[in-house]
Amino acid sequence: MTKLLVQICALAFAGLMFIGCGVRSIPMSKNEVESKLAEVTNQYKRRADLIPNLVNTVKGYAKHEKDTLQAVVEARAKATNTTIDPSKVTAAQLKNFQQAQGSLSQALGRLMVVVEKYPNLKADKNFRDLQAQLEGTENRITVARQRYIESIKGFNNLVTVFPTNITNSLFFKYEKMPQWDVAAGEKVDQAPKVSF
Repeated sequence: MTKLLVQICALAFAGLMFIGCGVRSIPMSKNEVESKLAEVTNQYKRRADLIPNLVNTVKGYAKHEKDTLQAVVEARAKATNTTIDPSKVTAAQLKNFQQAQGSLSQALGRLMVVVEKYPNLKADKNFRDLQAQLEGTENRITVARQRYIESIKGFNNLVTVFPTNITNSLFFKYEKMPQWDVAAGEKVDQAPKVSF
C-alpha cells in the first residue's frame, strides 16, 4: 500500500512539475507578445490616420513648404504599406517596420519645426486639436512599445531559461523573438529640436 502511495505521489509530483515547466506558459506568453505587437501597430495606424488632416491644416498656412509636406505624405505612405504579421514576425520584418515608422517620426519632427515659422497656424484651433491628438498618440505608441518590449523579454526568458527551455525544446521549438530597437533616426541624440 505504501509503495503504491509513493508511486502515486511521485506521478503527481512529476505531473505538477511538467505543468509548471512551461507547457501552458510558453504558448500563453507567445500570444501575449502577438497581442502587444498588434497594439503597437494599432497605435501607429492611429497616428497615420491623423496625418492627412494635419497635413491639410498646415498646407493652408504654409503653401511654400511643399517639400516638407510631401516628405510627410511619402513617409506616411511607406509606413502604412509596411506591415507585419504578429504571429510570424521575423527580425527583418520588424526592422523594416521600425525603419518605416522611424522615417515617419522624422518627417513629422521636421514638420513641427516648420510650424514654428507660422504663428497663425500655431493659434489655429484645428491645428492645436490635431497636435494634441498627435502628442497623445505618440505617448500611446511609447507605452505600447514598452509593453511589447516587456512581453518579448518574458517570452524569450521562457524559451531560453531553465526549466522552461527544456519544455520548449521538447514540444514547441520556438526561437527567441527579435527585440524592438529604436530606428536610427529616432535615437535620442538625433531627435529633431522642437520648441513651443
